[in-house]
Amino acid sequence: MDARCRIMVRILICTLLPLFMATELKGQSLMDGQMEVRNLAVSQQEGKLFISMDLDVSALKVSSNREVMFTPSLNKGEHRLELPSVMVAGRNRYYHHLRNESIVNPDKLYRNGEQALIEYRMVVPYERWMRSASLDVSNVINGCCGAPIQNDIALLQTILPEKNTMAFFPEYVYISPKAEPKINQIEGSAYIDFPVNRTEMYPEYRHNPQELKKILATIDAVKNDTDTRILGISIKGYASPEGLYANNVRLAKGRTATLKEYVRRQYHFPDSLFTTAYEPEDWEGLRRFVESSNLINREGILHLIDSDMEPDAKDRKIKTAYRHDYDYLLREVYPSLRHSDYVVRYEVCAYTDPEEIRRLLRTQPQKLSLQEMYLVAQNMEAGSEEYNETFEIAVRMFPDDATANLNAANTAMRLGNLQGAEKYLAKAGNTPEASYARGIHAALSGNYEAAEALLKEAERKGLELEAREMLRRVAEVRKGME
Repeated sequence: MDARCRIMVRILICTLLPLFMATELKGQSLMDGQMEVRNLAVSQQEGKLFISMDLDVSALKVSSNREVMFTPSLNKGEHRLELPSVMVAGRNRYYHHLRNESIVNPDKLYRNGEQALIEYRMVVPYERWMRSASLDVSNVINGCCGAPIQNDIALLQTILPEKNTMAFFPEYVYISPKAEPKINQIEGSAYIDFPVNRTEMYPEYRHNPQELKKILATIDAVKNDTDTRILGISIKGYASPEGLYANNVRLAKGRTATLKEYVRRQYHFPDSLFTTAYEPEDWEGLRRFVESSNLINREGILHLIDSDMEPDAKDRKIKTAYRHDYDYLLREVYPSLRHSDYVVRYEVCAYTDPEEIRRLLRTQPQKLSLQEMYLVAQNMEAGSEEYNETFEIAVRMFPDDATANLNAANTAMRLGNLQGAEKYLAKAGNTPEASYARGIHAALSGNYEAAEALLKEAERKGLELEAREMLRRVAEVRKGME
């Protein structure tokens, strides 16, 4: 990537206490095995303490008039910090809390049986006493009036040993995505009824009002949005395999043209906005159904569908060889093979106002580009909840984009979520920044040999200054361990 096009965010935390990497537990059982804590990670950076864990409540059984309160806390001597609770409630208690003012945040209230895994993420200001504090959890079972019935307290882990061990201080390198046009599309299928063997269409005929409304509603959703511009509308018509192939060519082609003209007239769009195509016989659609079916002669029909026979001969062979199955397909499946697939391609305008981008992040993130999300993140406090969430939204909206995955991996590592970061790094590409981030991940995981190899790779690829500095810090840590 051109260095002039790359914006790197360097987060240097040398002045902070060492990053303490939490031991990631494979699983710790609570409440006699009814709950399990997984992927526990605790880290401290930039004056904040990050706590991350997954609560497996799939085995938890809570009666209708009871509730379980899961409350983590930090403890050391006279110091105690109780963290926000998570409540899993039976049906009656759940609706009681929804109807009445509750001490539980609605975002941390769950109805028993509706969610198997609860992601607990918390950020609190870091204080020096937390250095060797313990992370405990209480599990309180309350009855119908909120009165405690049972209270279990368990030690999850000690956050950091008292001894002053050498630790690795990372710098993270984020990449600014390239500015690209925001071209999106909406796809759909409509099942228009035409008179037998005819190509003219009647909008009020049978199911046509509902099917035509689907197409028009899709176009309206884009056309009526002042932030979007329609680039093109594609329609492809399909006919079913029965009958003569030559006649099906005529029907598929003619019916597609009729539907296109109907849609065009509704908006007075220019003809150049449309592209059309047709498939005389939807054998692929038939094959998908047969393959997933329980038809008695399923394998024989699939063999004929995949054969090199001419379409008309193929249809006749299925009809004569498997008459009962053919009658079923003709009645139950072939109507769905007569469909029109449509695609509306559109472009979304560019956004420059940070407040507008913030609003869209919450309401319509699909309208934003990766670059817009990245740019607004630069106006946020690095490491803040809003900052981290922005990169998480980016990777959800662009799950296969290498830059989105790289930036999300950096954010996950800053939060101490090494397991999540590993998943993102697998899709982060092979840029110098990706090799660098994998080196940071290896160092945070305690695999310093692998970290050095990856950081040297990043250095060879061109990320020289950053990689050399991290290699120096890794060498210091390894020397301190001798």
